[in-house]
Amino acid sequence: MKRSQVNEIIREADAFIRCFGYILPPFAYWSPQEMQDRRADSAGIFDARLGWDITDYGQGRFDELGLFLFTVRNGRFEDMKKGAGMLYAEKIMISRKDQLSPMHRHVIKAEDIINRGGGKLVLELFMPEEGGGIDPDAEVSVPVDGTIRKLPAGGLLKLDPGESVTLLPGVWHAFWGEGGDVLIGEVSTVNDDLTDNIFRDQIGRFSQIEEDVAPVHLLVSDYERWLAA
Repeated sequence: MKRSQVNEIIREADAFIRCFGYILPPFAYWSPQEMQDRRADSAGIFDARLGWDITDYGQGRFDELGLFLFTVRNGRFEDMKKGAGMLYAEKIMISRKDQLSPMHRHVIKAEDIINRGGGKLVLELFMPEEGGGIDPDAEVSVPVDGTIRKLPAGGLLKLDPGESVTLLPGVWHAFWGEGGDVLIGEVSTVNDDLTDNIFRDQIGRFSQIEEDVAPVHLLVSDYERWLAA
Protein backbone atom coordinates (compact mmCIF):
# COMPACT_ATOMS: atom_id res chain seq x y z
CA MET A 1 0.00 0.00 0.00
CA LYS A 2 1.15 3.55 -0.64
CA ARG A 3 1.44 5.86 2.37
CA SER A 4 -0.82 8.35 0.60
CA GLN A 5 -3.55 5.69 0.50
CA VAL A 6 -3.01 4.90 4.19
CA ASN A 7 -3.29 8.60 5.07
CA GLU A 8 -6.56 8.90 3.16
CA ILE A 9 -7.99 5.76 4.80
CA ILE A 10 -7.15 7.23 8.22
CA ARG A 11 -8.98 10.47 7.41
CA GLU A 12 -12.03 8.65 6.05
CA ALA A 13 -12.09 6.21 8.97
CA ASP A 14 -11.89 8.97 11.57
CA ALA A 15 -14.87 10.74 9.99
CA PHE A 16 -16.86 7.49 9.78
CA ILE A 17 -16.15 6.64 13.42
CA ARG A 18 -17.11 10.13 14.60
CA CYS A 19 -20.44 10.01 12.79
CA PHE A 20 -21.50 7.25 15.21
CA GLY A 21 -20.46 9.30 18.24
CA TYR A 22 -17.32 7.27 18.98
CA ILE A 23 -14.29 9.45 19.73
CA LEU A 24 -10.76 8.06 19.57
CA PRO A 25 -8.30 8.81 22.42
CA PRO A 26 -6.00 11.85 22.14
CA PHE A 27 -2.90 9.84 21.22
CA ALA A 28 -4.64 8.86 17.97
CA TYR A 29 -3.89 12.35 16.67
CA TRP A 30 -0.24 12.64 17.64
CA SER A 31 2.07 13.35 14.73
CA PRO A 32 5.01 11.04 14.05
CA GLN A 33 7.27 13.62 15.71
CA GLU A 34 5.03 13.73 18.80
CA MET A 35 5.16 9.94 18.92
CA GLN A 36 8.95 10.08 18.90
CA ASP A 37 9.00 12.80 21.56
CA ARG A 38 6.68 10.78 23.83
CA ARG A 39 8.54 7.46 23.67
CA ALA A 40 9.67 7.65 27.27
CA ASP A 41 6.49 8.72 29.07
CA SER A 42 4.07 6.80 26.83
CA ALA A 43 5.82 3.47 26.44
CA GLY A 44 2.56 1.70 27.28
CA ILE A 45 1.12 2.82 23.94
CA PHE A 46 3.99 1.34 21.98
CA ASP A 47 4.52 -1.79 24.07
CA ALA A 48 0.81 -2.70 23.83
CA ARG A 49 0.72 -1.72 20.14
CA LEU A 50 -2.15 0.69 20.57
CA GLY A 51 -3.17 2.84 17.63
CA TRP A 52 -3.89 2.84 13.91
CA ASP A 53 -3.75 -0.43 11.98
CA ILE A 54 -4.60 -0.70 8.29
CA THR A 55 -4.02 -3.89 6.38
CA ASP A 56 -4.48 -5.30 2.92
CA TYR A 57 -2.99 -8.59 4.18
CA GLY A 58 -0.05 -8.03 1.86
CA GLN A 59 -2.15 -8.58 -1.24
CA GLY A 60 -2.42 -5.03 -2.61
CA ARG A 61 -6.23 -5.11 -2.98
CA PHE A 62 -7.45 -3.16 0.05
CA ASP A 63 -10.94 -2.43 -1.32
CA GLU A 64 -11.54 -6.17 -1.84
CA LEU A 65 -9.37 -7.70 0.89
CA GLY A 66 -8.59 -5.52 3.87
CA LEU A 67 -9.58 -4.08 7.21
CA PHE A 68 -9.26 -0.88 9.22
CA LEU A 69 -8.53 -1.26 12.94
CA PHE A 70 -7.64 0.96 15.89
CA THR A 71 -6.50 -0.70 19.10
CA VAL A 72 -7.78 1.43 21.98
CA ARG A 73 -6.51 -0.64 24.92
CA ASN A 74 -4.64 -3.90 25.40
CA GLY A 75 -3.32 -5.92 28.33
CA ARG A 76 -0.27 -8.11 28.69
CA PHE A 77 0.18 -11.83 28.13
CA GLU A 78 2.27 -11.93 31.29
CA ASP A 79 -0.90 -11.07 33.21
CA MET A 80 -2.85 -13.72 31.30
CA LYS A 81 -0.37 -16.31 32.57
CA LYS A 82 -0.85 -15.09 36.14
CA GLY A 83 -4.62 -14.85 35.78
CA ALA A 84 -4.63 -11.36 37.28
CA GLY A 85 -4.17 -7.85 35.95
CA MET A 86 -5.20 -6.27 32.66
CA LEU A 87 -6.55 -9.29 30.81
CA TYR A 88 -8.59 -7.49 28.16
CA ALA A 89 -8.37 -5.49 24.93
CA GLU A 90 -10.62 -3.25 22.86
CA LYS A 91 -10.59 -2.35 19.18
CA ILE A 92 -12.75 -0.32 16.86
CA MET A 93 -12.77 -1.51 13.24
CA ILE A 94 -14.34 -0.73 9.89
CA SER A 95 -15.27 -3.38 7.37
CA ARG A 96 -16.24 -1.76 4.10
CA LYS A 97 -19.10 -2.99 1.97
CA ASP A 98 -18.09 -6.35 0.44
CA GLN A 99 -14.52 -5.97 1.78
CA LEU A 100 -13.33 -9.35 2.99
CA SER A 101 -11.39 -9.93 6.18
CA PRO A 102 -10.11 -13.42 5.33
CA MET A 103 -10.70 -16.73 7.10
CA HIS A 104 -8.66 -17.03 10.30
CA ARG A 105 -8.72 -18.17 13.91
CA HIS A 106 -7.00 -17.30 17.17
CA VAL A 107 -5.15 -19.67 19.48
CA ILE A 108 -5.56 -17.66 22.68
CA LYS A 109 -7.90 -14.73 22.11
CA ALA A 110 -11.62 -14.91 22.84
CA GLU A 111 -13.56 -12.00 21.39
CA ASP A 112 -16.93 -10.35 21.14
CA ILE A 113 -17.49 -8.91 17.67
CA ILE A 114 -20.10 -6.14 17.79
CA ASN A 115 -21.93 -4.37 14.97
CA ARG A 116 -21.77 -0.76 16.17
CA GLY A 117 -23.56 0.72 13.17
CA GLY A 118 -23.88 0.92 9.40
CA GLY A 119 -24.73 -2.09 7.27
CA LYS A 120 -25.03 -5.73 8.25
CA LEU A 121 -21.92 -7.53 9.44
CA VAL A 122 -21.69 -10.95 7.83
CA LEU A 123 -19.49 -13.68 9.33
CA GLU A 124 -18.70 -17.02 7.68
CA LEU A 125 -18.03 -19.52 10.46
CA PHE A 126 -16.46 -22.96 10.88
CA MET A 127 -15.64 -24.97 13.98
CA PRO A 128 -12.09 -26.28 14.39
CA GLU A 129 -11.18 -29.91 14.01
CA GLU A 130 -9.00 -31.59 16.61
CA GLY A 131 -5.74 -30.50 14.98
CA GLY A 132 -6.92 -26.88 14.69
CA GLY A 133 -7.85 -26.93 10.99
CA ILE A 134 -11.28 -26.25 9.58
CA ASP A 135 -13.89 -28.92 10.24
CA PRO A 136 -15.95 -28.96 7.01
CA ASP A 137 -18.86 -30.82 8.58
CA ALA A 138 -19.27 -29.76 12.21
CA GLU A 139 -22.26 -27.67 13.17
CA VAL A 140 -21.34 -24.17 14.35
CA SER A 141 -22.65 -23.10 17.73
CA VAL A 142 -21.96 -19.53 18.90
CA PRO A 143 -23.56 -17.16 21.42
CA VAL A 144 -25.25 -14.15 19.85
CA ASP A 145 -25.93 -11.69 22.68
CA GLY A 146 -26.19 -14.61 25.08
CA THR A 147 -28.48 -16.76 22.93
CA ILE A 148 -26.99 -19.80 21.20
CA ARG A 149 -27.19 -19.66 17.42
CA LYS A 150 -26.59 -22.85 15.42
CA LEU A 151 -25.44 -22.84 11.80
CA PRO A 152 -24.16 -25.45 9.35
CA ALA A 153 -20.41 -25.52 8.69
CA GLY A 154 -19.60 -22.43 6.64
CA GLY A 155 -22.91 -20.85 7.53
CA LEU A 156 -23.35 -17.09 7.35
CA LEU A 157 -24.21 -15.23 10.53
CA LYS A 158 -25.63 -11.77 9.82
CA LEU A 159 -25.52 -9.18 12.60
CA ASP A 160 -27.62 -6.04 12.51
CA PRO A 161 -26.43 -2.88 14.31
CA GLY A 162 -26.42 -3.53 18.04
CA GLU A 163 -25.97 -7.30 17.72
CA SER A 164 -22.81 -9.17 18.71
CA VAL A 165 -21.31 -12.64 18.60
CA THR A 166 -18.84 -14.29 20.97
CA LEU A 167 -16.05 -16.24 19.26
CA LEU A 168 -13.97 -18.53 21.44
CA PRO A 169 -10.38 -19.49 20.56
CA GLY A 170 -10.22 -21.83 17.59
CA VAL A 171 -13.45 -20.77 15.85
CA TRP A 172 -12.69 -19.99 12.21
CA HIS A 173 -14.20 -16.76 10.89
CA ALA A 174 -14.16 -14.42 7.93
CA PHE A 175 -16.31 -11.31 7.70
CA TRP A 176 -17.41 -8.39 5.53
CA GLY A 177 -19.97 -5.59 5.35
CA GLU A 178 -23.28 -6.09 3.56
CA GLY A 179 -25.39 -3.19 2.34
CA GLY A 180 -22.85 -0.61 3.49
CA ASP A 181 -19.72 -0.03 5.52
CA VAL A 182 -19.88 -1.37 9.09
CA LEU A 183 -18.43 0.04 12.29
CA ILE A 184 -17.28 -2.92 14.39
CA GLY A 185 -16.40 -3.08 18.05
CA GLU A 186 -14.16 -5.79 19.41
CA VAL A 187 -13.87 -6.61 23.11
CA SER A 188 -11.48 -9.47 23.80
CA THR A 189 -8.90 -11.05 25.99
CA VAL A 190 -5.36 -9.77 25.46
CA ASN A 191 -4.62 -9.23 21.77
CA ASP A 192 -1.41 -10.28 20.01
CA ASP A 193 -1.57 -9.60 16.28
CA LEU A 194 2.05 -10.70 15.80
CA THR A 195 1.54 -14.36 16.73
CA ASP A 196 -2.14 -15.11 17.44
CA ASN A 197 -3.65 -14.89 13.95
CA ILE A 198 -3.77 -18.20 12.07
CA PHE A 199 -4.92 -17.71 8.48
CA ARG A 200 -6.36 -20.42 6.29
CA ASP A 201 -4.48 -19.09 3.26
CA GLN A 202 -0.83 -18.06 2.98
CA ILE A 203 -1.21 -14.31 3.52
CA GLY A 204 0.39 -11.72 5.78
CA ARG A 205 -1.21 -9.84 8.67
CA PHE A 206 0.42 -6.47 7.90
CA SER A 207 0.92 -4.39 4.78
CA GLN A 208 4.13 -3.35 3.11
CA ILE A 209 4.09 0.45 2.93
CA GLU A 210 5.49 2.39 -0.03
CA GLU A 211 6.60 5.77 1.32
CA ASP A 212 5.37 8.12 -1.41
CA VAL A 213 4.40 10.87 1.10
CA ALA A 214 5.00 11.53 4.80
CA PRO A 215 2.70 9.73 7.26
CA VAL A 216 -0.02 11.81 8.91
CA HIS A 217 -0.08 9.29 11.79
CA LEU A 218 2.00 6.19 12.43
CA LEU A 219 0.56 2.69 12.16
CA VAL A 220 1.30 0.12 14.86
CA SER A 221 3.37 -1.68 12.24
CA ASP A 222 5.53 1.47 11.94
CA TYR A 223 6.53 1.63 15.59
CA GLU A 224 9.60 -0.57 15.52
CA ARG A 225 11.15 1.26 12.57
CA TRP A 226 10.08 4.84 13.30
CA LEU A 227 10.48 4.83 17.08
CA ALA A 228 13.68 2.85 17.49
CA ALA A 229 15.92 4.43 20.09
